[in-house]
Formats: sequence, C-alpha cells, structure tokens
Amino acid sequence: MKFKKSLLGISIFALLTGALVGCSGGKSETPEDKLTGTVKIDGSSTVFPISQAVAEEFMIANPGVKVTVAESGTGGGFKKWALGETDINNASRVIKEEEKAKAAEKKIEPVEIPVAYDGISVVVNKSNTFVNDLTVDELKKIWAPDSKIKTWKDIRSQWPAEPIKLYGPGTASGTYDYFCEEILGKNDKGEVINSRTDYTPSEDDNVLVKGIEGDKNSLGYFGFAYYMENKDKLKIVKIDSGKGPIEPTEQTINDGSYAPLSRTIYIYPSKSALSRPEVKAFIKFYIENAKVLAKEVGYVPLKDDMYTKSLEFVK
Repeated sequence: MKFKKSLLGISIFALLTGALVGCSGGKSETPEDKLTGTVKIDGSSTVFPISQAVAEEFMIANPGVKVTVAESGTGGGFKKWALGETDINNASRVIKEEEKAKAAEKKIEPVEIPVAYDGISVVVNKSNTFVNDLTVDELKKIWAPDSKIKTWKDIRSQWPAEPIKLYGPGTASGTYDYFCEEILGKNDKGEVINSRTDYTPSEDDNVLVKGIEGDKNSLGYFGFAYYMENKDKLKIVKIDSGKGPIEPTEQTINDGSYAPLSRTIYIYPSKSALSRPEVKAFIKFYIENAKVLAKEVGYVPLKDDMYTKSLEFVK
C-alpha cells in the first residue's frame, strides 16, 4: 500500500532523528555517513506499510543505502527469500516448515522478528445498512469450500436476497492462510482447509479496497492497517466469536478480545544477510522505531520487552 508521505511527515522524521526514544534507548548508532549498499525486502502486503515507512526514514538517515520494498504475498516472498533473492521477507504469519526446508537447501537460516500486532478486518461497502456484525460460524459458512451462501438472505433471513460479491487475499498471502486456519480450521489430516475459490482475489490489498468500495453488495477481508487508511470509504464489520460483536481497534487487537482474527506480524531477515552492516543497521533501526511507526500506519505496537528481546539479534 502506498501510504502518503504526509502520514509520517516532517514531525515523525524529527522524532526518529532526534527525540525518538525506542525501547533500547535511542536510534541506531551505526555511523550514517559510512553505510552503503542495498537492502531488498519482499513479502506480505499486510506488512508492507510499516516496512515501507521504516525504509523511507532509514534512507533519509542513511543516504548511502538503498532499501527496496516489494509485495508479492507472504508465501510468494518466502519463495524469493529462500532462493537468496531478497534479504528480508515481510510475513503476516510464521514461516512454515517446508519454507524453512527450502531455504536450508541454499544454507539460508531465518531470524524471526515480530514487529507489531494486526487484526484482520472484515468489511462491506459503505452504503451497506444491514450488515453490522457477523459470527465466526457465519464467516465459516460464507467462506467454506462447499459454501451454499450466494446471497445475503442465505446468511440471515431478514437480509435482502441480493447476491454477495466476495473479495479476499490470494492464496500466496499470509492473511489468506491465517484467515483460513482460524475461520475454516483443519481437516482430519491436520491440513488447513482452503476457502471457496469463487471470489475476487488479489495479493494487493489496494485492489481489494477499491473492489469493495465500488460494489454495494461486496464483502471482503484484509489487514487492519488498510481499513484504517480507508475507513472513510468502507464499513467495518464486528466479529462475534461467542462473547458478543467486537470491532477491531488498537485495544481489542492488543488485548486479544478481537478474536480469532488478531495476530502478530513479522519480518524475517536471513542470518547471512544480517552479517552485512547495512542490513544489520536497518534491522536495528526497524526494531528501535517500530513502536512509533506501527501506530502511524495503523498497527498496534508490541510490548516494549518484545522489541528489547529482538535487539539481541543485532548487537
């Protein structure tokens, strides 16, 4: 997602370069005028906004380093990362064992660094007046691979018999994986059940936002940060997991009451990449400033001790 530069603005840069005090006590101490090189990042579109924000501020402080951030989905990013094509993978889920094994073939080892909390937001078109909440069971019925849900009336009898247009992440997305596991569960073999396929998929959450915004009978899901950036264009749907309808907010995501769609998001540098000074400095800068930038781009910061623990990787 291409967040406006004004979102961070001069005031944020001033914080990051001067007054910002991270969980470790300040900004990166790496000599800025001596750092050169390139840092390549790919992966989750959900994690893209915070990584892009960090990259922009890091390059201002370190003009000799070029940081590129792409978004091909968590799974798509891990494929490139496992081949050594990128230094860091953005991930909206933990790395899978098969992804670790693929990377091991190239002697690439992952370093797991959590950066923020995120909630998967379920949204409908802004003009929708009847959908205010959905239960987890209703979400399961809507997205099940053998779903019989075609119209709103199929969900609740008092809703109109208008066809639903579904939007969601593609199968390479970590958001897709997480949503399927939490909502659809696993089969008898312990495999995550994949969702129905008759929906409009995209690895780019901006495409999903535009699709839902333009279709009055739309329903979709994506990361909380994208809803926050577009909340004037979309309507959030509260989720009831058995304790009443809960809206995703900074508080409900942080305390876990927005269940079961709250999660941790990550970056995964490789150990070999961390041996390069420009990558090590970038990761240090990321961890030290994630707390401020997470809020700026619509995420929920982790607890201070989690950031402190992650700094052990870049000492």
